[in-house]
Parts: sequence; structure tokens; C-alpha cells
Amino acid sequence: MKSRLNLLLLFLALLILFMVNLYFGAVHIPARTVTHLLLGGQAERASWGFILWENRIPQAITATLSGAGLAASGLLLQTVFRNPLAGPSILGIDGGANLGVAVAMLLLGGTFMAGAFSLSGFVLVIVAAMAGAWTVMMLLIAFSHLLRSNTMLLITGVMIGYLTSSFISLLNYGATEEGVRSLMVWGLGSFANVTVDRLPAFSLTMGVGILGSLLLIKPLNALLLGENYAANLGIHVRRTRTLLLCCTGLLTATSTAFCGPIAFVGLAVPHIARLLLGTSDHRTLLPATLLTGGCLALLCNWLSTLPSESLIPINVITPVMGAPVVIWVILKNKVDN
Repeated sequence: MKSRLNLLLLFLALLILFMVNLYFGAVHIPARTVTHLLLGGQAERASWGFILWENRIPQAITATLSGAGLAASGLLLQTVFRNPLAGPSILGIDGGANLGVAVAMLLLGGTFMAGAFSLSGFVLVIVAAMAGAWTVMMLLIAFSHLLRSNTMLLITGVMIGYLTSSFISLLNYGATEEGVRSLMVWGLGSFANVTVDRLPAFSLTMGVGILGSLLLIKPLNALLLGENYAANLGIHVRRTRTLLLCCTGLLTATSTAFCGPIAFVGLAVPHIARLLLGTSDHRTLLPATLLTGGCLALLCNWLSTLPSESLIPINVITPVMGAPVVIWVILKNKVDN
């Protein structure tokens, strides 16, 4: 009963924060006008309607889905690797996306041409990030069939992350100042990159990943008791691990490709959800993690729009929210041990 009440409160908090993102932003729009626009009316100024429908609503949806997806990825990885500090970045998937974008911006100069086929601008960034992330994910899936130990797979992911960082540093070393700055700006993260025309593809892909994570609730609960126990219950551990990597890879790759690498959400949110619910049962913990991730992302997105002169990058705010949680987890584990 307590878990259901907490889930209801989290859902209400998500709705409130979603509406806050619509009613408040860098440009002041009267609340009466926002309500009138949401009900299908016309605003006194055309720019107000454009800001609401073309900026605030897509941005709020993007923040909700991205936060929920990254949080779910973090929970899946922390469960399967039995490591409280595991997150989407630990396996190097977002590092692969970063490398793909670095190649597109620094090596290709923002334009890719092959005969009559060409890509440039944000479309090239999305394609490059997805290609880099999926390449790393395919490597991890291949290694998951070769390595029996989750610990060894985790270490392999960390090593892949170090390799991608080295290649990015090498590309930065020989790049122009403008190229390095463009890569740095992309790396700061933003939920405003998903425009109305890109929103359906982003929402569909994130929705598939979130649905896939929800279908893994039963094997995740079994894995909490150990791989041998899960196998005795009829859970195919390697297949589950492969499906988990696919869900995590899809969510992380999509979020990183469209929004840039969003820090700390996947690492910190599962612990916040556990603290709120006081349970490790994924039947309630996973929905709570999805809702908490959406709430945190919406809160960070709203805070980023508070300055009227310019927007604060998302990755300036998320560490302020997530780092204290991670420090608390480390201290708690030290006390427990």
C-alpha cells in the first residue's frame, strides 16, 4: 500500500513538474495565455504560441523520456552487475556516442559525403552518435557471450570507455578551435535539441527501450538472489544479460545522440527511488525509477531556463543533484562494510 502511494505521489510530482516546464521559462508568458493556448486558443502574440508548441512542450517530453530511460538503464545495470555505482556510462556506451560525434565534428568537419549521399549538421551528429553507441553495444554483446563473469564484462566496458576517451583526446589534439568548442557545447547536454519533427522518432525509440526494460522485471527480481538461483528458476542468465544490454544500449544511445551525454541521472536516480520506496522489488522499484528519472530531468530542465539572458547547460545542473546521492551511497556502503 505504501509503495502504491509513493508511486502515485511520484506520478503527481511528474505532472506538476511537466506543467511547470510549460508555464515557466526564460521568456515570461502569462499563465492565462499558456492555459488558453493549451486549450486550443490563440495568443495575443504569435511568438508565445511558437515558444509553447515548438519549444517548451517538445523539451518537456524529451526531458521526461530521457530522464526515465537513463534512470531505467542505471537500475538494470546496478541489478545485473550487483554494483551500486554502475550506470549507463560505466559500459562505455555513451563513450562510443561521444567518439562518433567527435569523428563527425572534428575529423569530418561536420559533413559526410559518399557520392550523391551527404549528411551534415544535427542529422550527422545523431547518426554518428547512434553509430558509435551501437558499435560499442555490439562489442559488449559479443563479449557477454565470451565472458561468464559479470565483473569481467563490467571491467571490459570500463576499458572500452577509456579507449574511446583516448581517441577523442587524440582528435581534440589535432582539431581546430571551432571544432573543439562545438564538441564541448554538445557534450554539455541539452533537452532542446529534439524539435517537433524529430520528436516522434525520439519518443518511439525511447518508448521501445522503456517497454523492454519493463518486460525484464521478473528476471531482474530473480537475479537479485544470484545467478545460480535465477538459473534454477528457469531464467536464461546469458540471454537476460544480452536483452538487458540491448535495452540499456538503445536507451543510452538514443538519449545521448539526441540530447548529448546527460550525467548522473542513470547513476543517482535508482538510489533515490530505493530510498523513497525502501524496497528492491522491481515490480514497484522500476516504475518508481522511471517516474523519479522523469521528475529529476524535468526539474533540471526548468532550472536551466531560469536565467533570462542565456540557458544553463544541463550537465552543469545534474552533477549538483546527483553527486551528493553518489557520495551518500559510497559512505553508506563503507559504514555497512
